[in-house]
Parts: sequence; structure tokens; C-alpha cells
Amino acid sequence: MYWLLGLMTLCIIGFITAGIYYDIGPPQRARCGSRWFKPALGTNLLIFTGAQAALIFMGFQDVLAATESTTGGAEISIGTGLAIIGIGIPTALSTIAAGIAVGPIGAASLAVLAEKPEIFGRTLIYLGLAEGIAIYGLVMSILLLDKL
Repeated sequence: MYWLLGLMTLCIIGFITAGIYYDIGPPQRARCGSRWFKPALGTNLLIFTGAQAALIFMGFQDVLAATESTTGGAEISIGTGLAIIGIGIPTALSTIAAGIAVGPIGAASLAVLAEKPEIFGRTLIYLGLAEGIAIYGLVMSILLLDKL
């Protein structure tokens, strides 16, 4: 399992190196041929996703094959742990959605306020509606946590 973690680390380092390489300046076609670069990046991505899938599969096998420990404290079963993760998912996804929604709305609000400062209240309402998405996810998680 450690070799999979090492493989994934090398793939991430490759992605970071490729990003730095393209940030410094894309290669000139006449100076250095990039025919090898895009297939290498695609292969790197394929190896990374395969290693991640294998790591998840092997990790589940190790968790499910582990014996229950009798240490002190509150014991959490696999079902309870998965339920807690499932409870956190609405908050996570709604927060991501709110961030995606607030970005364009905020940019448009600033552009409109530069031309018409008197409609500040309307733009604030639109931003509040976009932020409400995250609050709905938090409320859903709290309600689900009460059911646990």
C-alpha cells in the first residue's frame, strides 16, 4: 500500500512540475517539440487515477478486515462512521455550490455598482440568496445529525 502512496505522490509532483513549466512559458514549437508532453501528462493522470482507485479499494479491504479493538472510549462502528461522513456531505457540497454561485454574482455586482451605485441593495439581496445555499446545507446536516 505504501508503494501506491509513493506512486500518487510522484504523479502529483509531476502535475505540479507541469504547471510550473507551463507557467514559466509554454514551449515554442520550433525550439522544443511538445509532442511528448501532452501524452506524458495524460499518462500521468491515468496512472494517478488508477493508483487512487486501487488505494481506495485496498483501504476499504484493510478497514473491513480489521478486527474490532477493545480500547476504552466510545466505539464507533463502520456504519456510524459512514453515517457521520454522509451527514457532512450536504454541508460540503452546498458550501462549494455557494462559492461557485457567489463568484459570478459578486463580479457582476461590482461591475453594476461602478455604473449605478444606487442599486447596492438589490445586489446585496442577490448575494444573500446565493449564500443561502450554504445555510440550507448546514440546516440539512443539523437535521440529519439529530436523526443519528
